[in-house]
Amino acid sequence: MDLYCVMGNPIEHSRSPWIHARFAQLTGQTLDYGRRLVPLGGFAEAVASFRADPAGTARGCNVTVPFKFDAAEVAQHVSARAKLAGAVNLLAFRDDGLHGDNTDGAGLVHDITRNAGVPLEGRDVLLIGAGGGASGVLGPFLEAGARRVVVANRTLGKAIALVQRHAPLALGHHAELEARQLDAVQGHFDVVVNATASSLSGGGVPVAASVLKPGTLAVDMMYGPAAAGFMAWASAHDAVARDGLGMLVEQAAEAFELWRGVRPPSARVLAELRALIAAH
Repeated sequence: MDLYCVMGNPIEHSRSPWIHARFAQLTGQTLDYGRRLVPLGGFAEAVASFRADPAGTARGCNVTVPFKFDAAEVAQHVSARAKLAGAVNLLAFRDDGLHGDNTDGAGLVHDITRNAGVPLEGRDVLLIGAGGGASGVLGPFLEAGARRVVVANRTLGKAIALVQRHAPLALGHHAELEARQLDAVQGHFDVVVNATASSLSGGGVPVAASVLKPGTLAVDMMYGPAAAGFMAWASAHDAVARDGLGMLVEQAAEAFELWRGVRPPSARVLAELRALIAAH
């Protein structure tokens, strides 16, 4: 049996096993996909343990918070988009070693432009956070034609480093790219993305409501109860609130295709997952 898993801490909330099991059913693939809780500081050991699992042949894993930078360090081969991001959310186990990629950005862009129907070309985007989640989506936002992207973070130095790494890409796409501290963001935006862990930890919304305008698409990368606070805040200020469930399904579809060579019907699975969650 080909084995896959998602690694993170916390991990019990993850819907990835259900998503990949449904992908496998709909595409006629045979695999087993589970969750693995990884101790902080123990990512490399967890990957080695999974690869040695006697239950089957481990083929790869998804990586979620807070291990996306750790995954980039353990990978022997890294895709161009993951290298630019400096973060990896997917590992493929191959004969020549660990291959790292980042499907977060492609998944989020796909969800925003196709599922939510909001074009990014010519739009102003606020990206809140400069960690692994933000690192994975900044490049794809620029490639999707965003006019201006502001990266806002509590620690300005991290935002500056992320912006500097993406400066050549922004220049090539004629996009404005800026770094700001959270309390120094000015103006309002067409799209606001919360890529911080504030929702997961139950913290408050990290920016002022002045970043929103009526009709702004406000996306939290989290989903379920973790995203409820951010979405309520967005709705209260006449923005269009969206959780990260679509991003989760779309980045999973990217990963599934990379692992199995077949593209699953992501829109169908997203609709089914939303219906399943609503029923409970």
